[in-house]
Amino acid sequence: MAISYLFLLLLLPIYGIAAAPNTRLFREYIGAEFNNVKFSDVPVNSGVDFHFILSFAIDYSTSGSPSPTNGKFNVFWDAENLSPSAVQAIKARYPNVKVALSLGGDSVNGGYAYFAPASVSSWVNNAVSSLTKIIKAYNLDGIDIDYEHFKSDPGTFAECIGRLILELKKNNVISFASIAPFDDSEVQSHYRGLWKKYGNAVDYVNFQFYAYDKGTTVSQFVDYFEEQSSNYIGGKVLVSFISDGSGGLAPGGGFFEACQRLKNEGKLHGIFVWSADDSKSNGFRYETQSQAVLAD
Repeated sequence: MAISYLFLLLLLPIYGIAAAPNTRLFREYIGAEFNNVKFSDVPVNSGVDFHFILSFAIDYSTSGSPSPTNGKFNVFWDAENLSPSAVQAIKARYPNVKVALSLGGDSVNGGYAYFAPASVSSWVNNAVSSLTKIIKAYNLDGIDIDYEHFKSDPGTFAECIGRLILELKKNNVISFASIAPFDDSEVQSHYRGLWKKYGNAVDYVNFQFYAYDKGTTVSQFVDYFEEQSSNYIGGKVLVSFISDGSGGLAPGGGFFEACQRLKNEGKLHGIFVWSADDSKSNGFRYETQSQAVLAD
């Protein structure tokens, strides 16, 4: 008899599938913008736990007019530069590097990338099958959930994503999972619904603090962090910035001051960056600084 999803969920805290807080975690999205950025371009500090996050795998067709495929995922990142052999090489070079893939994202071929399941069971079955093939082909370690547009209610989203994470972990396909919400009412209703039922299966919350207004102050940033920590209570909420400085608290405008304040309070669970593609033009200076803060 198959073990129920509810039973698996109850076992998560017992067997430690949800990881302990890690204040030396650095994560970087890579590959969405096809500007030839490579893993080897990005500086890696041996004193941090480094996660590259391939952006994106999307359950859409790869035709000229992509359409939803109900959980049958395809690779939409720069697979020429970020190939299975490139993953193998960067992980061999740096023992502290892991590589994940992110699901969804904002858009596909100029249109929104919608979460649009036909049913919970069919979507989960297709997603487990297609993602297992991709993850094994690339020797990946985890997944990130970054759907930002929805053609489903929050309950359906929670069941699909929660069951997907549980199944991939149960099958030892992945060792960690994260979610990437931001401060938008529709987005939050879906992710908070997921968190309420399946939060124990989620290891990290990559909250997109750069989706707040450009020019966010240090005090505002810390307030936002506290607010989102209460929304995802018990979660490892990571702080973040966007490389092009288009939103939130910029790395040159007080971001690292905010990080130090949180670190002094024991609340700096990690830093993530969107994205390596944009950081390539500035020589990854803020990636280097972020990792130094975490490793100190």
